[in-house]
Amino acid sequence: MRIVAGRHRGRRLVAPKGRTTRPTSDRVRESLFNMLAHGNFDGCGDVFEGRQALDAFCGSGALGLEARSRGADHVVFMDNNAAAISAVRENATLLNEGASVICLVCDVTNPPAAEKSCSLVFLDPPYGGELAVTALTALREKGWLAPGALCIVETAKNEDFFLPPEFTPLKKRRSGIAQLHILRYTGTA
Repeated sequence: MRIVAGRHRGRRLVAPKGRTTRPTSDRVRESLFNMLAHGNFDGCGDVFEGRQALDAFCGSGALGLEARSRGADHVVFMDNNAAAISAVRENATLLNEGASVICLVCDVTNPPAAEKSCSLVFLDPPYGGELAVTALTALREKGWLAPGALCIVETAKNEDFFLPPEFTPLKKRRSGIAQLHILRYTGTA
């Protein structure tokens, strides 16, 4: 597993020990980030620069660290697995990004209240658990989503995903065993 682009391009990341996480493959991550970089989702072309990002169900933290590598100002990582958060901390240290990240061991479907909302949100819940809608709803209710936030949800390619209220679908793409959903949060903070 490696960072695909940006200032940390090519740097290797460690994965959490054990089999409790399913890291997004480099190929799927590269496809997603190319789609984000060239999709003109915010009318300006750059969806990373200056963003406060959230990587929920973060595993190794590859999605959030990729966003940081490409220009996000700050990233919050959430996972209920302490080994995953330990891997994120190790990866942030390897990339000299410790000061730009916050790591929370918590249940994404019942997170703590946000101190600051995020405008770029990644959710990569375990496949088949149908946790994405529950997590998006909980993150919205606890103030994690900034108005207009761009939310990226990864599900299994054949998994049902029902859009919660206050989210507008922007793009959907299958990549390998994954399906990527890009959404816009249309509610208020």
